[in-house]
Amino acid sequence: MRQERIQIALDAADFILTSEYQYFVTYKGLKVKEIDGFKAKLRAVGADCHVLKNRVIRKVAELNGMKALAELKIAGDTAVVCGKGDASAAAKVVDAFSKETKGVLVAKCGYFEGGVLSQEEIAALAQLPSKDALRAQLLGLLLAVPTGLVNVLNAKVASIVNVINNYKNKLENAN
Repeated sequence: MRQERIQIALDAADFILTSEYQYFVTYKGLKVKEIDGFKAKLRAVGADCHVLKNRVIRKVAELNGMKALAELKIAGDTAVVCGKGDASAAAKVVDAFSKETKGVLVAKCGYFEGGVLSQEEIAALAQLPSKDALRAQLLGLLLAVPTGLVNVLNAKVASIVNVINNYKNKLENAN
């Protein structure tokens, strides 16, 4: 029995430590089919969901220097949503599923970049655009500056050409 507990702790440590973010959600009252659907939606955005005992989460955090997570008081049934990459995509799935299940599945808290996230902060992450959308917005901003400069310079050159052309036409009409 002791070896099984050690293996559970090692498995938990593996996916908690290798993920960039963790959201702790309550799932009590969901049917197996609903949980499977939730996990499938998470896998689509590069995240995973594991049901763990709260003391296992706390112990993994203590042993691996995650002080803020170790001090966090998590109670009740807990599933850990974790993954790499876009943290807002997984938060969107959690938020959407919470609305879909009418609050049965709810984010309790989270852990991201060494700090604890509240339920409200996870909801705020869900409202952010995806990384690809943010990159596209940044690229648009970066391209707007040189494009505007080229347009201004082109307008000045065009106005000089127009003045010379009008002067040429005036000289031709005078003759």
